[in-house]
Amino acid sequence: MRVAIVGCGTAGGASALFLSRAGHEVIVFERVDDPRPVGAGIILQPTGQAVLARLGLAREVLDRGARLDGLIVRGATGRKIMELSYEDVGDLFGLGIHRGVLFQALFTAAQREAEVRCGVSIESLRHGRLLVDSEGNEHGPFDVIIVADGARSKLRDDIPEISQTLRPYPWGALWFLAKDPDTRFRGRLFQTVRGNARMLGFLPTGLGPEEGSAPLTSIYWSIRGDRVAAFRRAGVEAWKDELRAMLDEEARASAEPLLAQIEHERQVLFTSYNDVEMWPWAHDRVVFLGDAAHAMSPQLGQGCNLALLDALTLAECLDVFASDPTRALEVYSLRRRRHLSVYTQATRWLTPFFQGDVELLGELRDLFMPLAVRVPFARALMTKSMAGVLGGWFGGTIALPR
Repeated sequence: MRVAIVGCGTAGGASALFLSRAGHEVIVFERVDDPRPVGAGIILQPTGQAVLARLGLAREVLDRGARLDGLIVRGATGRKIMELSYEDVGDLFGLGIHRGVLFQALFTAAQREAEVRCGVSIESLRHGRLLVDSEGNEHGPFDVIIVADGARSKLRDDIPEISQTLRPYPWGALWFLAKDPDTRFRGRLFQTVRGNARMLGFLPTGLGPEEGSAPLTSIYWSIRGDRVAAFRRAGVEAWKDELRAMLDEEARASAEPLLAQIEHERQVLFTSYNDVEMWPWAHDRVVFLGDAAHAMSPQLGQGCNLALLDALTLAECLDVFASDPTRALEVYSLRRRRHLSVYTQATRWLTPFFQGDVELLGELRDLFMPLAVRVPFARALMTKSMAGVLGGWFGGTIALPR
């Protein structure tokens, strides 16, 4: 088949590799002229690790990551609210990585194994078989079109048969990549919360994409988008004082050398998020993957892990139904629906307890979550959710790709 992929991020890059290796003619359209490995830290969960292993890319990513055995969430007084360990659901672990490390591994391999056209911004779909770029040029026809150009994809509007909603999420995150040569933060994702309006995180991030880089820790701070301007006016020292006040003495001592690297508010970047709802994710010969199909508030890096599973599942469906691409895309939507529904619903339900302006929700979280993690079933549910393997609300587990 002749396959077009719009976007060469996580879902697009992985799809290009799976499908080109299956013998399809794959052309990837990437709007950026010269894509570079940028971003902060994310968590590669066991699900994402398994997909990368199928692609033969796990080793180079693992070698630059920081192993995570769990997470810990504390209140501002140092009281433990929640602690989860991967070992509770098997011989699993998370991996803190620089987003650019994952991008570089996928993009470099995609350039080597498929045709990647950079600097081509696809603006619309025509007749479900053609792509039109920003210069008005047509590309195609294609047997299958994969749209993987992110949460702000314009191409969803060209498929009226698919129900879709895009909502900008009011909360985002300030983040900074700090050099952490002494690995003061290691082994776990560390979060401190105060109410549901303040959340501070330290994510061990491993090595950056460039050779010779030092170990990194990603610092992130939850903030409403409409408060970013006030943060910048107040200056970075006021912000750092607020962060210090969130931490107990031990955590403050570990954080101080990292915070000292922030000298100006321009060093602290802001990322906003969108919530995307679609169903189904495919129509005729067009299918949407990754954030283009199901963007949500980021929780433990699940976005990139779900995108990798999207790419693998789509490749399997196209292999089974090679003679009927339309049927393959229909089956893809059905196969991904249950797993994705669990994560999108859980994210939308849990996020207000960690990001919001209703103080009562933060108090309820601090009251009930320490109790819930003591209940074996609830603890298993939360740990499976963290690892990306939760298959249903009754505790089912999806099989990791092999």
